[in-house]
Parts: sequence; structure tokens; C-alpha cells
Amino acid sequence: MKKFIKSNGTFVALIFLIIALSFLSPSFLSSRNLTNLVRQVTINGIIAVGMTMVILLAGIDLSVGSIVGLAAVVVTLLMQSGLSMWLAIIITLAAVGGVFGFFNGFMSAKFDIHPFIITLGVMTIARGIGLVLTQGVSVPVRNMTFAGIGSGYIPKLPSLIILVIALVLGIFASIKDSVEIKNGEKVKNKAKLTGRIILTASGFAAGFLIFIGYKGIPVPVAIFSVIVLGGVYTLRKTKFGRKLYAIGGNEKVAWLSGINIMRTKTMVFVITGVLSAASGILLASRLNGASPNLGTGFELDAIASVIIGGTSFMGGIGTITGTVIGAIIIGVINNGMSLLGINTFYQMIVKGFIIILAVMIDVLNRRETA
Repeated sequence: MKKFIKSNGTFVALIFLIIALSFLSPSFLSSRNLTNLVRQVTINGIIAVGMTMVILLAGIDLSVGSIVGLAAVVVTLLMQSGLSMWLAIIITLAAVGGVFGFFNGFMSAKFDIHPFIITLGVMTIARGIGLVLTQGVSVPVRNMTFAGIGSGYIPKLPSLIILVIALVLGIFASIKDSVEIKNGEKVKNKAKLTGRIILTASGFAAGFLIFIGYKGIPVPVAIFSVIVLGGVYTLRKTKFGRKLYAIGGNEKVAWLSGINIMRTKTMVFVITGVLSAASGILLASRLNGASPNLGTGFELDAIASVIIGGTSFMGGIGTITGTVIGAIIIGVINNGMSLLGINTFYQMIVKGFIIILAVMIDVLNRRETA
């Protein structure tokens, strides 16, 4: 039990948090509220997937919130100019997310400047461009098909089929990933297997109660799920993912091993930029409009999600699944405090303390294993 709790501490904390809020607010566990909560989590969660990769490199990206706001503005203005919805989305992902992400990665890797400095500058630049393009006013969405992306639902029956398939695949992956090599023999890690099975079953149960009990799976949640699966596969099963862990663990050793540090870092920031732009597009669709101030403070939520999920600020340690749980914790805290009528200013204070606590736990764990 001790080993299980240590391996799945963040998930256990989430369960206790949900139980506490269910007693404090009767409406917290309603299908409608939980569906809205999960939909809100997707915006931060998509950004946090990219932020996980950045922090695995012992870096940071402060520009993600501004890229969200600029992407929302650009995609809306492009559609107003007469471009088709999908063409506007592709251009926004490439021109906003791709270009700014490339600039962040190239400048920090090529000139050995800490990403904190580069992304801080880009944060200001992107926000300024958004204000210039809109003259500081909101831009409405006139394409109703586009508006449906952020507010639409997958019908209940297809949603149920998707959940069942996810459950089966999750159990199969849990059994496969629990097998470890010890002394040349294959051995099942029972604590790891138990944690994965419980997490998978809990996810299915929660999905069934939330989505099937309301209108089905929201489209943004489906998009977020695909992005999460892509991120998990990339980090676990690809050479690119192994390079991220190697660079984050020891950049000099990774370079001596033949890893192209500059190309890898640049690609990570491009991915983060594109995901931030995608989050901005979804946000504009959901709100039926765009404002240059959208995304303000989103970098704080993304960083908090990653750190709470167990990714080390020192680099080389972390998972996408941990980040997803961290993003849900942040979403539950925001939603719960809103239901309890607690001022948003206090929410910022709470999240600040959570980040500090998570970093302290990471430092203590590193000392323990050193």
C-alpha cells in the first residue's frame, strides 16, 4: 500500500480533493458541472502537454498564454476576411504557433540563452501584436460551424463505444507496461500494475458518469484525448521522447552521445507553440469570439499542472499522464472555489502555494534518491 501511494500520490490527492468538494458543494458532482469542468481543463491541458516536454528539458515557456490570445485573434480575423474555417485554422497553427515556437527554441538553443528570457520577450511581443491587430477590442466569431467545435458534443452511443474501447486498450497497455526486466527475467511490477488498472477503471467510470449522464463527450475533450495519447506515445515509444529525457538528465552527456541538442530543443518549442495555438483556437470557438487579452495567466496554470503531475523542474523526470492529473487538480480547485463563492484572487494565491509545495517535494525526493 505504501509503495502504491508513493507511486500514485497525485492521483490519490485528486480523489481526496473530489470527495472533499462533493461534501462542501452538492452541485459539484452533477454531470453538467463535471462536463463543464472537464471542458475547461482541456484548454490548460493541451498547453500543459507541450509544457511537459519543455520542462523535461529543464526549460520553461512563458509565452504560451500570449500565443493562446494571439491565435484566437488571428483565426477569427482570418475567417472574417473570407478564408475557409480549416484554412484559417491551419494558417494560425503554422504562422502563430509554429513561428513563435521556432523562434523560442532556435534562439535559446543557438545562442545558449535561457528559455526564460526568450519566452518572456516573446510573451510581450505576441500580446502586443494581438492588441495591434484588434486595437484592443474583442472580435466576434461569425462562422457557426467554427463555434460548434468548442461547444459541440459527440452523441451518447458513439461516446459510450469510445469509452469502452479506451478501457480495453488502457487495461492492455497497463498489463504490458507493468512488465519489467530484473536479473534478466521478466517480472510484473504489481504496484505499478495496480495503480494503472485503478487509474484506467476510474477514468472509465468517471467518463461514463460525466459524459453519458449528460450529452456525450464534448468535442474539445476528444481533441485533448488524442493530443494526450500522441504525447504519451511520443515520450514512451519514440527516439525523440528518449532524447528529451536524455537531454533533461544531462545535456552534456546527451551531446557526447550524438544527440542534436539544437534540433531537439527547437522541435520541442515548436510543438509547444502549435499546441498553445490549438488551445487558443478552441477557446475562441468556445467563447464565440476572441480578445487580445485571452490566455492571460495560462502559463501559470500550465506550469502548475506539470509540476503537480510530478515532472521535475531540474529536467529528465516526468510523464504526460501525471501532467493530465495535475491539470485536472488545477481545474477541480478552480471549479470548486468558484462554486464555493471564493474570490478568484484567492485562487491565484492557492495555486502559487501549490507550485511552491510541488517544487519542494521534487527537491526533497531528489535528495532522498541522490
